[in-house]
Amino acid sequence: MSGAASVKDRATGLIDKFVLREARGSSVEVYLYGGQVTFWKNNFGQQLLFISNKATFKPPKAVRGGIQICFPQLGNHGVLEQHGFARNRFWSVDESPPPFPVATSNCHVDLILKSSPEDLKIWPHSYEFRLRVALSPRGDLILTSRIKNISSDSKPFQFTFAYHTYFSVSDISEVRVEGLETLDYLDNLHSKKRFTEQGDAVVFESEVDKVYLSAPPKVAIIDHEKKRTFVLRKEGLPDVVVWNPWDKKDEGYKSMLCVGAAAIEKSVTLKPGEEWTGKQEISAVPSSYSSGQLDPELIRRMHTI
Repeated sequence: MSGAASVKDRATGLIDKFVLREARGSSVEVYLYGGQVTFWKNNFGQQLLFISNKATFKPPKAVRGGIQICFPQLGNHGVLEQHGFARNRFWSVDESPPPFPVATSNCHVDLILKSSPEDLKIWPHSYEFRLRVALSPRGDLILTSRIKNISSDSKPFQFTFAYHTYFSVSDISEVRVEGLETLDYLDNLHSKKRFTEQGDAVVFESEVDKVYLSAPPKVAIIDHEKKRTFVLRKEGLPDVVVWNPWDKKDEGYKSMLCVGAAAIEKSVTLKPGEEWTGKQEISAVPSSYSSGQLDPELIRRMHTI
């Protein structure tokens, strides 16, 4: 753990969350409940993630917004509760994580979740889930998950996974997602039927709940009104989830969009002793959009992050 300050719950006196701060001013808050990033602020103190005004930060419900860790399943792609149980568990600080092959950042916190007797009743597999949340010197947010099968028998296990990332946007009708055009996707609003994206970008005029398959390593979420583009880069996660509930009973849908790296179509299989790694990096850069051309700064960042 480096560059992270712990914050205690006033009622219990126990550590509740960690705050990461970079020298230039960007910051991230990570709750032990759910291992969930709730706030990611840029150098100007602007919140880049969406948090619902109905969100609660304590059990039994997951925090509504931020970045939810969906394991060992996303949505109802399995027999467990919606989005699996990792987002509804208390994680611990990982005091001695195994070394990373490549250093992520000097500003980070390491968390760990292990199978509990409660979990084993509903998902009978022994695992260790290590999560590193890091801030780069320029304020990019990096999440790295390492999941290991620590079973003492010879049985493998399978899981699906997603970083369910709620981005804060100006107006959902003014946002487009690029990098997913021509891809096949599973439409959860049509019984997971498979379709092909026909547009030159994904735009939003009604409820959307799709899993784009075999997506490229970089995707751009362009917010015209804020002149801001989020660049999402992923490793070890072939798919991308895109969701907006378009719930007219809750006006919050207008200012949020979920886009997250995932492994959905093909479950990850781990034999005893094997470990899987899935990484998502997101950056926020100023951008403009004119005649279908991204600005030069965005293109440079997409090739360098």
